[in-house]
Amino acid sequence: MLKISGEALMGDQGYGLHPPTVERIAREVKSVHELGVEICMVIGGGNIFRGLSGAAQGMERTTADYMGMLATVMNALAMQSALEGLGVFTRVISAIRMDEICEPYIRRRAVRHLEKKRVCIFAAGTGNPYFTTDTAATLRASEMGCEAIFKGTKVDGVYDKDPAKFPDAKRYDEVSYDEVLQKNLKVMDASAIALARDNDKPIIVFSLDEPGGFRGILSGEGTYTLVHG
Repeated sequence: MLKISGEALMGDQGYGLHPPTVERIAREVKSVHELGVEICMVIGGGNIFRGLSGAAQGMERTTADYMGMLATVMNALAMQSALEGLGVFTRVISAIRMDEICEPYIRRRAVRHLEKKRVCIFAAGTGNPYFTTDTAATLRASEMGCEAIFKGTKVDGVYDKDPAKFPDAKRYDEVSYDEVLQKNLKVMDASAIALARDNDKPIIVFSLDEPGGFRGILSGEGTYTLVHG
């Protein structure tokens, strides 16, 4: 399971999609797919609309969260287009029915797509408000029987504070689920970490900005943080 934020698709822009960045990430996914690895993806929607931000500005939280889910579908379709442009068969599978543009989430069908070596992009979160795409990624990883969750970020692992703001930020090579929760480390939200812990799904946090980083980690190279029990 590869989880990336919507912001990762923005490139240097302040909003929306940056097609060269989307294609670069698609190439990273293709390079891993060529190793014979079955890949699921969940992409956030923060580059278009973030439910929590909408709620903070006075919008009703449930409505704001549904708008955020729609943003994730837009990102998933963009990634599907980029992957299929590279010759990788891809299916967008939505937790909210949108039959004209993507498939509804049916677990057995999604498993079959993976068996046929198609990349599955799970969109619209869990289909429920108040749950993040981090939680959706952990949930789908558990349902699909994924061996690990790869969280692609702008930094090369988990730090005790933001390394962009604090030069003395400490980096972890390994950290436990409980430590992440106790120290409030910014890996994923608490419900996603608890779900990963309960289903024994290791989380690998790495930099998506480093070319070849995703494939490198699967080959036992590169810099990352392992979150496990």
